Amino acid sequence: MFKKLLSETVIYGGTTILTRLVSYALVPLHTGVFKVDDYGIVSLFFTYIVFFNVVYTYGMETAFFRFSNLKGENKEKVFNQIMTSLLFTSVLFSGIGIYFSQNIAEALGYSNAQHYVVWIFMLIAIDAIVSVPFAKLRLEKKATLFASYKIVNVLIMFGLNYFFLLTCPSILKGESFSSLKPFVESFYDPNLGYGYVFLANLIANSTYLLMFVKDWLRLKFVYDKELYSKILNYGLPLVISGLAFAVNEVADRQLLFSWLPDGFYAEGDGEYAVGVYSACYKLSIFITMSVMAFKYAAEPFFFARAGEKNSKNQLSIIMRYFVIVLAMMYVGILANVDWIAPILIRKPEYLVGLNVVPILLMANIFLGIYYNLAIWYKLTDKTRYGAVISTIGALITISINFILIPKYGYFGSAIATFSAYGSMMVISYLLGQKHYPVPYTTKNSLIHLFVAVVLGYVCFFEISAGTLGLILKNGIVAVYILGTLFIEKKKLQNLQISN
Repeated sequence: MFKKLLSETVIYGGTTILTRLVSYALVPLHTGVFKVDDYGIVSLFFTYIVFFNVVYTYGMETAFFRFSNLKGENKEKVFNQIMTSLLFTSVLFSGIGIYFSQNIAEALGYSNAQHYVVWIFMLIAIDAIVSVPFAKLRLEKKATLFASYKIVNVLIMFGLNYFFLLTCPSILKGESFSSLKPFVESFYDPNLGYGYVFLANLIANSTYLLMFVKDWLRLKFVYDKELYSKILNYGLPLVISGLAFAVNEVADRQLLFSWLPDGFYAEGDGEYAVGVYSACYKLSIFITMSVMAFKYAAEPFFFARAGEKNSKNQLSIIMRYFVIVLAMMYVGILANVDWIAPILIRKPEYLVGLNVVPILLMANIFLGIYYNLAIWYKLTDKTRYGAVISTIGALITISINFILIPKYGYFGSAIATFSAYGSMMVISYLLGQKHYPVPYTTKNSLIHLFVAVVLGYVCFFEISAGTLGLILKNGIVAVYILGTLFIEKKKLQNLQISN
């Protein structure tokens, strides 16, 4: 049972690592090609995508997992009903957005960005439409196929980014493949600049429509009023939850851009600050990848086993080792950030924000724990609590950013993210123990988090860079990991026997 979860997590994890590494390999390209301000604009546009993705899917992915596992419900009918709804609303929403694309571009302050707005609305529609087919693959335990689709997509996106941002300009300048210059001139517009980032994403994600062609051919448009009503009642509170959560996830960049006082940083304005903050935020890649991989595997696992007698004990065991692994990663990343950061972030002007990394890493650990805890309101059909918790987190994000950005700049945004995710984690734990009590080993988890913070602080702030320092830091990491494995040895052996 746990082996199955572990194997799927490894597959999703390997896929997530590969796709994210390829995606993050674009960071050196983007930070090398774009000015800090332009990179900040790209980051801002992607924050809008996060918000719209929530609206476009309106909780249907989670609803699909829930209703497909309910006794008496036909999985195929549930899939058809949800897809009918998503197709209709995605076309409607994006049609409206494209029609008013110029107005939207002007409202955002980028009147020459209409093309980008059109591409973004098309991109969001595709993401929404394929979200449930991807959920279906997870439900059917087709992790390998899921992985294949994601890998193909990210490789196409990676190739197109390099083609548009490096190869085409090089050809136009006569630096390479000069014989192709007339061909490139026929379609390439250098003035689009960072717009090619959005176009590359759109083309790559369009391939998903071809990958799921079998699902489209089998799809039947249905409308079952009773079923659809139940699905919406379950899913719609997740829209509020998702929007509030999106505020927690990306609003820090929007608020940093808007609320940073003029002249706060001598090097640049709000777009500069967003660029630095976004680049340093990406150093939490390894934590976010692990959390995402676990979520992909665990969500269908939890829904499928919700009715089993020992399901709560399973949740407790999974949480215990989830926290332990993330704590180890926290120390390991901070011990090696001196050489990791220059690889992912090529320009030294971005490295001035590295002090936010320990805070953002722990914030994302809190987020991972929250994801794990949040299963209680999904299994009990009390999704409205998810909306309340995420809204509280959003209010904390906005309030602390409002107070701290004028004083501390992007460091204040990092503190706001840490506070929001930490609060959501605690509130979800307390409410979950009331409505769906799980015997979590809370004391053990708190000890590991505390030890990780102390060791991470020592590695990041107290030990100098250089070869000797790197050896010493990784020696600390090794001792922590080996010590933890020794302490957990008996429990792991018992777990292996029971498994």
